[in-house]
Amino acid sequence: MTFDRTLHHFPLDPASRQVRLVLGEKRLPFREMPERYWERRPELTALNPSGLTPVLVESEAGRNLVICESRAILEHLEETAPEPGLLGRDPAERAETRRLLQWFDRKFDYEVNALLLHEKMEKRLLGLGAPDLANLRAGREALRSHMAYIDKLLQERDWLGGRRLSLADFAAAANLSVIDYFGDVPWNDFTGVKTWYMRIKSRPCFRPLLTDRWPGLAPAAHYDDLDF
Repeated sequence: MTFDRTLHHFPLDPASRQVRLVLGEKRLPFREMPERYWERRPELTALNPSGLTPVLVESEAGRNLVICESRAILEHLEETAPEPGLLGRDPAERAETRRLLQWFDRKFDYEVNALLLHEKMEKRLLGLGAPDLANLRAGREALRSHMAYIDKLLQERDWLGGRRLSLADFAAAANLSVIDYFGDVPWNDFTGVKTWYMRIKSRPCFRPLLTDRWPGLAPAAHYDDLDF
């Protein structure tokens, strides 16, 4: 019986990157279907009415299971492919991992991505003109605040959610990796976060992300350097 996975994603979407990292960490093979989500391709909106990525389609014996967007996909993968476990081994770690997933999905996305990635990436993709310098400054200031918070967590723990690598680490790394693509992460001011990121960046699951390129959006020179 044939079992296939297809991931509909945008390579520079932090939510899509979370799923790609977890699929890689769990060594689950999948087929990639890059999407220009802003074009609202009918085939994508038929799978996910919101038109957003990522969407995971699992096919077996002619039947499709469609799982839409990152939180649902990550929970599904933990349930159906529990090794290695990435949610946490006890209730406290699982609660903290879920809290941090929410942190990056909502707070980080609203305060950082909605400014930096909108100005540097989405405006270019949508033809909305030049970046707004005030928004770029506000996004960079918010990023520094989040970096300080990540650094504080890492001073207290081995990984963001506790003693073990978890979905929280992949959520943080996915978000930071897209901002790093554009060269806006102040790594040298947060050496603890930089060391943590280098550990994740060196994992096999991260390698495909380092090859990502999008026409008209060139990465920073250090983007794919493991010893940046």
